[in-house]
Amino acid sequence: MIDLYFAATPNGLKLKLYLAESGLEHRVIPVRLSAGEQFQPQFLAISPNNKIPAIVDHAPADGGAPLSVFESGAILLYLARKTGQLWPREERAQLESTQWLFWQMAGLGPMAGQAGHFRAHAPEPVPYAIERYTREVKRLFGVLDRQLQGRDFIAGDAYSIADIACYPWIVPHAGLGQNLADTPDLQRWFESIRARPATQLAYEGIDDPYAKTANFTEEERRVLFGANAKS
Repeated sequence: MIDLYFAATPNGLKLKLYLAESGLEHRVIPVRLSAGEQFQPQFLAISPNNKIPAIVDHAPADGGAPLSVFESGAILLYLARKTGQLWPREERAQLESTQWLFWQMAGLGPMAGQAGHFRAHAPEPVPYAIERYTREVKRLFGVLDRQLQGRDFIAGDAYSIADIACYPWIVPHAGLGQNLADTPDLQRWFESIRARPATQLAYEGIDDPYAKTANFTEEERRVLFGANAKS
């Protein structure tokens, strides 16, 4: 049994996707970010950076006590290596998948998150930030488009954690100021992943977080974007 501490953000949806694809036994434990539940001591014991997603694996491979893992990329890599699911068998393919996982964690996710924040969540427009991050997301979409030329999947010949890591950050493309028609191979890949039954299951009832301007209360803004974490 795996406990998934979850909120419906792109990073949280990576794990929802992985668990839907793999069929691993799990339960979802919602974390209400706007209510500050990510700062509660019991959650910080699992995810010291007060971010979702996080998991607790009650049956780790070493047979020891329940194991907590935080950071979405680390969780994907942990589960893939533990189970062999959505993980290439050959060493070079594993390296390729790992590289693109790290690329998403270091580039696509942070830059798309900033673009989404300044386009939809900032209390007032900041034109320089909007232009800078929207332009960088466009560049990153182009990198992925080139990688997908002549390929069905991002890394290797099969669907892997590289695809799962990237897909949730392509879903809100419109809110990020991107037109997938500009990146036809990325668009083809996106449509194929969206059509998968597990993707449809994972995204059932999920809204695009950047589709419209957020209407946060001042308290919600303080909790979500302020300096609530204790030093």
